[in-house]
Amino acid sequence: MRSLSGAITFYTCLPLPLWWPQEFKRIARFAPLVGVFVGVGLWGVDVGLMSLGMPPLTRSSLIVALWLAVTGGLHLDGAMDTADGLAVLDPQRRLTVMQDSVTGAFGAMTAGIILLLKVTALTELSPDWGVVYALGWGRWGQVAAIAFYPYLKPQGKGAFHKQNLRLPQDILVGFVVLWGLTGLQILYHPHQWLFPLWASLLGGVISVCVGGWFYRQLGGQTGDTYGAIVEWTEALILCGLTLVNS
Repeated sequence: MRSLSGAITFYTCLPLPLWWPQEFKRIARFAPLVGVFVGVGLWGVDVGLMSLGMPPLTRSSLIVALWLAVTGGLHLDGAMDTADGLAVLDPQRRLTVMQDSVTGAFGAMTAGIILLLKVTALTELSPDWGVVYALGWGRWGQVAAIAFYPYLKPQGKGAFHKQNLRLPQDILVGFVVLWGLTGLQILYHPHQWLFPLWASLLGGVISVCVGGWFYRQLGGQTGDTYGAIVEWTEALILCGLTLVNS
């Protein structure tokens, strides 16, 4: 429970009571659970706004804005820094550019593209549980990258995740929860079995492929690429889900 409350504090801006004990050493294992929790909350807000008669595009824009506010832009910042680094042709300078706090043109364009993809996909999907699967599998992809690939810097904001990850149990926590969620949704809505099954199959494949792509580009992972994996996996899952929702 200390690690779970630490994960909520680290991965979101949600306030927790000051007297709750927190530990940050092994919080990465709970990242997918935090994603599912936030996703359910966003889905509930979406349903509430729909009941008030708000149009889909406006709802989706508000949901993405709330999504960004709840996570504090933590992962989007990593995606922007990663884009700026990968835009540099000299591989030796990429990490240096990624460490620069100044956002470049490629970082700004990446943020715009990711947010646009999320808004447009949610407009086609909402309200359904696509946002829950996107947030959950996006963070599981981050855990998989921590487990499978080397960390490129001896020190960094993501180094402690790699140092404290325990295998295979830490990577299985989110995997079991997400597939358990899939099974429950199929059980309670058997006539709608395709959407949750497609969501988890797509989520698992995209999350692994995105992490592998960044590894091929950089030769390892950093705290910024962990964030980029989350953001791109979320956006691509939402886009992919529109294929079975049309």
